[in-house]
Amino acid sequence: MTVLSPSVLHRLKRTGLVTQIVIGLIAGIVLAWLAPDLAKSTAFIGKVFVSALKAVAPILVFVLVMASIANHKHGQETHIRPILFLYLLGTFAAAVVAVVASTLFPSSLVLVSHEIAVTAPGGIGEVLQNLMLSVVDNPVNALMNANFIGILAWAIGMGIAIRHAGETTRTVLGDLSNGVTVIVRVVICFAPLGIFGLVASTLATSGFSALLGYLHLLTVLIGCMLFVALVMNPLIVFWKLRRNPYPLVFTCLRESGITAFFTRSSAANIPVNLELSKRLGLHEDTYSVSIPLGATINMAGAAITITVLSLAAVHTLGIVVDVPTAVLLSLVAAICACGASGVAGGSLLLIPLACSLFGIPSEIAMQVVAVGFIIGVLQDSAETALNSSTDVLFTAAACLGEEEKLANKA
Repeated sequence: MTVLSPSVLHRLKRTGLVTQIVIGLIAGIVLAWLAPDLAKSTAFIGKVFVSALKAVAPILVFVLVMASIANHKHGQETHIRPILFLYLLGTFAAAVVAVVASTLFPSSLVLVSHEIAVTAPGGIGEVLQNLMLSVVDNPVNALMNANFIGILAWAIGMGIAIRHAGETTRTVLGDLSNGVTVIVRVVICFAPLGIFGLVASTLATSGFSALLGYLHLLTVLIGCMLFVALVMNPLIVFWKLRRNPYPLVFTCLRESGITAFFTRSSAANIPVNLELSKRLGLHEDTYSVSIPLGATINMAGAAITITVLSLAAVHTLGIVVDVPTAVLLSLVAAICACGASGVAGGSLLLIPLACSLFGIPSEIAMQVVAVGFIIGVLQDSAETALNSSTDVLFTAAACLGEEEKLANKA
């Protein structure tokens, strides 16, 4: 049995986290290729890592947001409004890109006879109602179910109330926030091992043979996501910062997108994004609110998925789509995406809403959802990577842009 020498362990400790994750990724691929049966048993490692992230994220968001607001100094500038604008702009722009791509490269589906046993919302009104109910959710229930809209609402309310408390109380909150942050850093240190387990087990169990029949659809979906990540988002960041956006774009994709790709959950990637925001030197009062909020409403990847799959069903059924309807679909997709759950496959259940615009019955729409689950091995991973990395990207762009404006005025 080979034992790692102290020098090797020392080098591993000094290696950056992203490099360690890439090593875990390559090791997972090699294990799935050489020993698929053994690779399947590593699924437990990946599940433990994702479960740890999901467990720590709700309490981290609650404590961090509450402590940031409670200790916020009067007159200190935050940049939530410009971040919200970028979130909504980016989501709508992604839907428009998906409409254009689906028009230029239409996809056809082989609709199967069976339906998938899931329940989709009945309309946009229901999505908005669910969002409102999430805001007023019981705080204990919100923490247990990782309802980040409810967690944010209670954290903001408690933070505002505690601002008027004594200095000792606010100091305790700050210490509690630092303690939870330490736990998060420990969890993130195990990311390479978690990614190794996720990659090895996924490739050994699913493979990619089932995806070949949907290669064209996957190409359109992932092509749209790459275009948004590498062209559209940089354009938005350039408009905000007036300088080369790609160093920031690639940093966010490398350090946030990689982990989000394999965890397939925007909610689980919140601790990773908070840690990255801190390393980028962003203001804690801003990113402690914008990052968990982005995991709920900044859903460019979800808007692409909803639009492309809906238009694939439209093309398959021979329905003609005019320009006004396409624009309306973009708006609906953006609104629906804001209501998409921050868990794996959350956007797929909103496809029937978009399909209803074209009179497509629920029975057929749910078959499209089933197709989404089949290609979810890649689609949902790429979608989450785009969503989560954009949370940090737009937060950083807004913060840096507003700081430069203040500096120029001074």
